Amino acid sequence: MRNYREENKDRARKMGLIFFPAFDWAITPTHPEREERLLYTRDQIFEEGLMDLPEVEEYKPRLADYKDIARVHFCIPSAESLVTEAHLIAAGSTLVLADAYMKGEITNAFALVRPPGHHSMRVAHGNRGFCNVNNEAIMVEYIRRKYGIRRIAIIDTDVHHGDGTQEIFYHDPDVLFISFHQDGRTLYPGSGFVDEQGGPKAMGRTINIPLPPETPDEGIHYVLEELVLPILKDFRPQLVVNSAGQDNHYTDPLANMRFSAQGYAKLNEMLAPDIAVLEGGYAIETALPYVNCGIILAMAGLDYSNVREPDYHPGRFSMSRTMEANIQGTVEYLQGIWEAREELTAKAVERAGPFFRRRKDIFYDTDGIRERQTESVKMCPDKSCPGYMTIDTDAVRGYGHSESGFGVFVPLFACKRCREEGREEYEAHKTDSRYNHIFFQDKNADDFRLYSTRMHNERIY
Repeated sequence: MRNYREENKDRARKMGLIFFPAFDWAITPTHPEREERLLYTRDQIFEEGLMDLPEVEEYKPRLADYKDIARVHFCIPSAESLVTEAHLIAAGSTLVLADAYMKGEITNAFALVRPPGHHSMRVAHGNRGFCNVNNEAIMVEYIRRKYGIRRIAIIDTDVHHGDGTQEIFYHDPDVLFISFHQDGRTLYPGSGFVDEQGGPKAMGRTINIPLPPETPDEGIHYVLEELVLPILKDFRPQLVVNSAGQDNHYTDPLANMRFSAQGYAKLNEMLAPDIAVLEGGYAIETALPYVNCGIILAMAGLDYSNVREPDYHPGRFSMSRTMEANIQGTVEYLQGIWEAREELTAKAVERAGPFFRRRKDIFYDTDGIRERQTESVKMCPDKSCPGYMTIDTDAVRGYGHSESGFGVFVPLFACKRCREEGREEYEAHKTDSRYNHIFFQDKNADDFRLYSTRMHNERIY
């Protein structure tokens, strides 16, 4: 199995960059998630001459295909109705950089794009947390399909828990998902606690690090050095992706953390991601231009020591003893979870029985949709097989309009029997009048289908 991270050490240093502000997409004209998020950054980048540096190579965006979306999402009523051109370009931009990285043209890459995506889950009924589709997950599955990469780590540094990315890869032992974020008891989406550790066959491959409000640079760097980097060294991923939210900044209006531009630059220097994809960050003038410049310089291997906000000075924020003890306790607990992951996996599989089931209530805060979902995972007796999954979903929008669906998901490396059972489930449910939409996803065959029980027609992606 090729390790592109090892090969990368021998490449000439050049970072790839795509800039896509999505001029024609916003939730509302004054919503925090709007084009100005990147326009001030663009001005700063050009003013500082970063685009003229030989270490920075700019790439042009392209549209993702609907098949790229269907490889990850069960969109209801369809991908075409849920995804705008801006979403296709944002997702497609990550694929451009993925190709450039995998072909050895660049050392690493940063997709400065919007709309964001890390709150979008496997089933997508609309916009939640400003996200319609998940850019990182679309990129990861594209890379796995096209280049045969198997073991990938996603590090989510957004202030909000990356609940969508977590949900998509929760049962995948080959994808390590680590999220550090402001404690979910104090911030949307109210999740990302230490007991969310992965499905039965992937225990310990989900690591959540909830941090106290007002955590500064020192606290986040401690988490990286003591927990994240040692786990990455153990896991030995072939690719590291940074879900690069910038709303931990001390001026961000939607959160309560105390991270600085220098802190973000050092984070990227320490983490050394292969590909970073922009997520949140809503301090349009006071944070984003400085944070993005720091990240670009750090990823390009250049000096970032002069990048700082006009009102920032070293030592402005510090950790209390209580905060320090809180963070150390969280790190020590999660170190134990990681070390015991194989034992925890064996016990979880035994407890699950033939099928692992969980019920979820999901709220789409942006679109006002309430979804009820039942997830069922086949616990295949073949230890190397991840089984297959079915999802029963029903969502109510506003005051009564509902959409129901049944999805069958066959993951990569599923055994022949599970692939056959999954397809049989799909075919059997095409005549089930309880559901409006039946979805089938076989990642081994790259085969994705959407059947309408109302229209009696099948869309093959």
